Amino acid sequence: MRLGVLDVGSNTVHLLVMDAHPGARPLPAHSHKAELRLAELLDGHGAIGPDGVDRLIATVREALEAAEDKGVEEVLPFATSAVREASNADEVLARVAEETGVRLQVLSGADEARLTFLAARRWFGWSRGKLLVLDIGGGSLEIAYGMDEEPDAAVSLPLGAGRLTGAWLPGDPPDPADVRALRRHVRAEIARSVGDFSRHGAPDHVVATSKTFKQLARITGAARSADGLYVERRLTRRALEEWVPKLATMPTQERAQLPGVSEGRAGQLTAGALVAEAAMDLFGVDQLEICPWALREGVILRRLDHLPT
Repeated sequence: MRLGVLDVGSNTVHLLVMDAHPGARPLPAHSHKAELRLAELLDGHGAIGPDGVDRLIATVREALEAAEDKGVEEVLPFATSAVREASNADEVLARVAEETGVRLQVLSGADEARLTFLAARRWFGWSRGKLLVLDIGGGSLEIAYGMDEEPDAAVSLPLGAGRLTGAWLPGDPPDPADVRALRRHVRAEIARSVGDFSRHGAPDHVVATSKTFKQLARITGAARSADGLYVERRLTRRALEEWVPKLATMPTQERAQLPGVSEGRAGQLTAGALVAEAAMDLFGVDQLEICPWALREGVILRRLDHLPT
């Protein structure tokens, strides 16, 4: 069957269309996305303003039209941290449902971590042993660890690249004092969770998902996305440590010229790099592998698990 995953994230609204059936690898058929940046549309009270809600509704309608055009049989709609943490989330969800017919499932941070972990496990298989999975989104950082398809430990931290950029790095390029303050904040937040994972022992394999990690891997020498899903891509802590101070001194326009960095994400890359560096350092990770599958694929896989064979 042809399924669509409608992901209302902190940065983008993304419809991923996949051809899938139980027991088979889902195959991507179409991708439709719009940069909405909900995390940056919150007002002083933490609410998504009227303009943001109107834009969200229009974007969801466009995604539904794209799904219909591509012959999607079922759309699996969900929202993550930007909607989850908005002070008017219930009102936003009600308006989206009323005006588009789409009832967004709001995933908890732990759900995000678990579903992303499932996708990574299915991608790499059982032979990789205990996995540590890191995912930096626009609103949050997800960390999960385990041997099976359900992680033994999973946590979501408010350390998304978009959220941190808006709250901590107003300058372009950012003020060095702001960068240092953000670095301290990020490391303190992550350090509180390290003990919950270390008690389970060292992972056999460390992987990362998300646009932030993919871009960081690319600028440190990993293969282009055009080279295909199955090319191994790695990010080393040493290379990242060399790039973080460079990124912190670049204006957004200059970062956007780096290989693999999109113009829309360039402004968030410094904050994302600080989170990635801190996570790798505090968890003792010298290198990690980029996983092509992440949350959206995890949602598809979980849905397939519940279909009759």
